[in-house]
Parts: sequence; structure tokens; C-alpha cells
Amino acid sequence: MDHGPAVQLGKDNAADKKAKLGVWMFILYSAFYVVFVGIAVGSDTMMSEIVFAGQNLAVVYGFSLIVFAIILGIIYNAICTGYENKMNKEEEL
Repeated sequence: MDHGPAVQLGKDNAADKKAKLGVWMFILYSAFYVVFVGIAVGSDTMMSEIVFAGQNLAVVYGFSLIVFAIILGIIYNAICTGYENKMNKEEEL
């Protein structure tokens, strides 16, 4: 019972734009993370300060990093889907 791939794979005309977007989002996330590490290394007392709902900055910032990564992933997916739909359909016409 062998079967082929679920979709026909071909050239992705949007690959360059998707890669460029991914690099920019990586740089954005890395900058957010570098600030977190800088605060942790430079001022451990600042990380222990209560900032939201009884939680300290370390916990709030840590969860913010996770949520930010998820949001960036959703945005990346939406933008890349638009690129693919536009650029790959143009080839079919």
C-alpha cells in the first residue's frame, strides 16, 4: 500500500521573501531575548521585583518570551500564506 505525497511539490516562488521575513523575525525575537539576559545578568534584584499579579519580573518576562514567540509564529504563518497564495498563483495563470 504505497502512496505518493499528499501534495504536489514544486518550486516555491515565495521562498526568498519567506526567508527574509524569518530572518527579521529572528532578529526581533533575539533582541527581546538579549534584553532579558542583560537584565538577568546586570541586575538580579530587578528580576526579583514584583511587577504583575504578584509575579516577579523574571516570571513575567519569561512567559512574555514564550507568548511573543507564539505570536510571531502566527504572524509569520499568516504573512507567508499570503505570499504563497499570491506568488505561486501568479505562476499558474
